[in-house]
Amino acid sequence: MATVVLIIEIILCLFSLFMIAVVLLQSGKSAGLTGDISGAAETFLGKSKAKTYEGTLKKLTKIAAVGIMVLAIALVLIQVYVMPNLQ
Repeated sequence: MATVVLIIEIILCLFSLFMIAVVLLQSGKSAGLTGDISGAAETFLGKSKAKTYEGTLKKLTKIAAVGIMVLAIALVLIQVYVMPNLQ
């Protein structure tokens, strides 16, 4: 059972690193201000690409967050309810 806990901890660390990377790739709220000022320079196609990229990053952030929560809860449940019964 200790092997399962170790595997879950490793996957949890990987999810955490993935979420850090995805959040850092997202543009901040202040980056939209320059786009609003020079909005005439952007084409419709350029806006469409930016929306899909940002949308993908938001979706990946949600997936990573849910994965972290599920893995953390599973790890706690295993350590509280399964591990003490083995000793």
